[in-house]
Amino acid sequence: MGLFKKKKNEISKKAEYTEYDAISDRRKSESRQTFRRTIAAIFFAFLFLTPTVLTFTNSFMTASEISANYGSIFAQNTSGGKVFVSEVVNLKFIPDMVTFSQYATVLFKSPEYLMKFWNSVIYVVPIVVFQLFVASLASFGFARYRGKIKQLIFFLYIVLMLMPYQVTLVPNYMVTSELGIVGTRWAIWLPGIFSPFAVYMLTKYMRRIPYSLYEAASIDGAGEWQIFTQICMPICRGGLASIAILIFIDYWNMVEQPLILLDNEEMYPLSVFLSRINAGEISLAFAVAVIYMVLPMLFFLYGEEYLVEGILYQGGIKE
Repeated sequence: MGLFKKKKNEISKKAEYTEYDAISDRRKSESRQTFRRTIAAIFFAFLFLTPTVLTFTNSFMTASEISANYGSIFAQNTSGGKVFVSEVVNLKFIPDMVTFSQYATVLFKSPEYLMKFWNSVIYVVPIVVFQLFVASLASFGFARYRGKIKQLIFFLYIVLMLMPYQVTLVPNYMVTSELGIVGTRWAIWLPGIFSPFAVYMLTKYMRRIPYSLYEAASIDGAGEWQIFTQICMPICRGGLASIAILIFIDYWNMVEQPLILLDNEEMYPLSVFLSRINAGEISLAFAVAVIYMVLPMLFFLYGEEYLVEGILYQGGIKE
């Protein structure tokens, strides 16, 4: 009997040790996976942040240091064409001498860069505001009512959204030319305001709202405008903020539209200048790029909470 108890205790101890080892091995495996994921996240974060950090630190370099480090990239031959870069580009994160001369030149000595910055603001802000206004009304109609004609129209919206801008550039130019607004700000505003992107995104978002909310509001005597303003819009606040951020970033970086639809360089936004940097303006490129990044970064940081809210909300129910 004593031998039996002894063997039983040994078996139970082995089972306890086996369970303990399994838990320990599982924890070690999870720790290794967490460590590998952390290293991978740090590596990719470094890759993504390197251009931004490089731009910011290089904005405090002198013009001679910038030309010495990056001048070979923008060198041109006698015919005005680009030359092959045979030298190794010197990427420096720390300036030899910190100076604010780039910012002083851009902000005080060269007002044309600030004018281009405000041109970007004048173009983008009305597009964001009125595109959301038009899209919210159209999306409410698509989400609230169903029908074959509406489905066909919504399908055409999807087709237009999937087309690259280069495909619709010629039709846009022809329409703006017929309207007589080529060379004016309306040539940029109108195609942006009636873009199908926001309509598609908001329609998908509004269709997640339970239909019972609409029915309950109708039973309580609410009209369509009250349902739209007091039920639909508050629920879609996160979606509107998310789409506003995406629209802002898209049109803040536009290049093709001003080059094709505007004939006066004084009306060009700052994004066009950044895409046409030459050897004579490279000393100011980094400071202008930093100034160009300020507004989108502030806009994103301010709307980050709403952006996350728009992702978490599914038809008014927060997961």
